Amino acid sequence: MKKNMKIKVFFTITIIILSVLFLLSVQKETVAKINMTTIDGDEISTGDLIGKVYLINFWATDCPGCIKEMPDLIETYNTNKHRNFEILAVSMYYDPPSRVMTYVKNNPLPFPVIMDIKKDVIKHFENVKLTPTSILINHEGKIVNTIIGEIEFKQFNKALDILLLEASQHSL
Repeated sequence: MKKNMKIKVFFTITIIILSVLFLLSVQKETVAKINMTTIDGDEISTGDLIGKVYLINFWATDCPGCIKEMPDLIETYNTNKHRNFEILAVSMYYDPPSRVMTYVKNNPLPFPVIMDIKKDVIKHFENVKLTPTSILINHEGKIVNTIIGEIEFKQFNKALDILLLEASQHSL
């Protein structure tokens, strides 16, 4: 009888521990309120983006993968901007401002571009070590996915559709 009780207690504690670990693993990190200035001089804050699904794309002008995925980012943005989707293109702190400005002049981007010269944005995202790195954030301001390397757009756009649908249902 005592042995059965010990086994029950052991399994109960094990289930509780596993449940807590599972719940912690599915909790999403909330993005801090970050105030940014675009290259056009507009102020934007992650706090202002609550209610929208958005992607923060860390990129650099000397990154072949970053440049390669820009047309697909533009297409994804243009397809979904009417659905409350935003992209913030954050150039890396080491990217010379003149190169960023030249790139944007030669390749107009329809979404905000932020130069993170003082690391004011990147410091909030410890996983950003390489470019491109993209962080997908849901309408509640919670990080849904961090993509290191080029985005696989077929898969990404399917996930984005689901997030935008969830966001639209919460705004009703």
